[in-house]
Amino acid sequence: MNIKKTIGKIHLWLGFTSGIVVFIIAVTGCLYAFQAEISKLTQSSFRKVAPQQAAYLPPTRFKEIAEKQIPGKQVHSVQYGAKDEAVCVTFFSFDPEYYYTVYANPYTGEVLKVKNMDRDFFRIVLIGHFYLWLPEKAGQQITIYATIIFVIMMITGLILWWPRNKAAAKQRFSIKWSAAWRRKNYDLHNVLGFYMTWVAIIMAITGLVFGWQLLANAIYKSAGGKKSLTYQEPFSDTTKIPQATLLPVDKLWGRMQQEHRDAEIIEMHFPATGKSSIEVAINTDADTYWKTDYRYFDQYTMKELPVDHIYGRFKEAKGADKLLRMNYDIHVGAIWGLPGKILAFCASLIAASLPVTGFMIWWGRRKKKPLPK
Repeated sequence: MNIKKTIGKIHLWLGFTSGIVVFIIAVTGCLYAFQAEISKLTQSSFRKVAPQQAAYLPPTRFKEIAEKQIPGKQVHSVQYGAKDEAVCVTFFSFDPEYYYTVYANPYTGEVLKVKNMDRDFFRIVLIGHFYLWLPEKAGQQITIYATIIFVIMMITGLILWWPRNKAAAKQRFSIKWSAAWRRKNYDLHNVLGFYMTWVAIIMAITGLVFGWQLLANAIYKSAGGKKSLTYQEPFSDTTKIPQATLLPVDKLWGRMQQEHRDAEIIEMHFPATGKSSIEVAINTDADTYWKTDYRYFDQYTMKELPVDHIYGRFKEAKGADKLLRMNYDIHVGAIWGLPGKILAFCASLIAASLPVTGFMIWWGRRKKKPLPK
């Protein structure tokens, strides 16, 4: 058996072991590609408001309003957007596990919508993308291994695709639509697979970075990173409780408005415990995440607290920090705007088709009638 046949066998059996998982990951990735745009379009009735000249209500006021809608749950954050966007109050906890959002008019406090995010379509899609709707640890491990196998299959597929001569090269770059269905299926698998190979590999690697800490650290250190990739909350000084400032979140919110006049989103996080800090996330580009400024303050003294991980002040981020911060935006294509999202959508769609067309090639060869002697 020559090398190419050996690679073909590897490609085939890896496809059998990972095909269904890759199909689910790719289809859910397709569905999630335009999540932000679809959500804005379909949820405009409660996410859009008429802009007014009046000032926004402060975060503590929205905390009070939202807690009346969902009693017994802890407010995680209050997010302010553009003048024509509703304020989003988030309730989130790992233990006990819950996730709710409350949308309210930023000027009047009128509640526009209460959502249980566990029933949100795109959240269900995202859980399938990350965990295959299985328990988190088991699902994540399966998706990691399946994605690694997918990357190997892309490389082996490229080797199998590589033309032997110039004559063969002509038909490697185009689909022969006039041919029989088996030939068309073969071309769909090979030609489309070739065109999306590098995009798919980039999406696969950025996807692996989310769940495979070893790879994330390797990429970060190789790029010269010095900080921690693990989020670690800086703590407030509990000895300063007697000096506590009244309504510190509201005061910080006013201060952030003055210091970040170019912000498109300001998200205020309420301290979860007596020693927690107040986190503020300021984003100057609502369509991406990597430029977000993360700032932390002592809840009693309002003193800014330094952090030693990549999710700190953007102006302090080095090249390696920015690379890891970009990971999500690269993964979904948002880093390149709408064309990038379209590219990510097409790559995911083609990736979903590969297990199907690959299986049909194998099945067709099994059923192929022997030539007459």
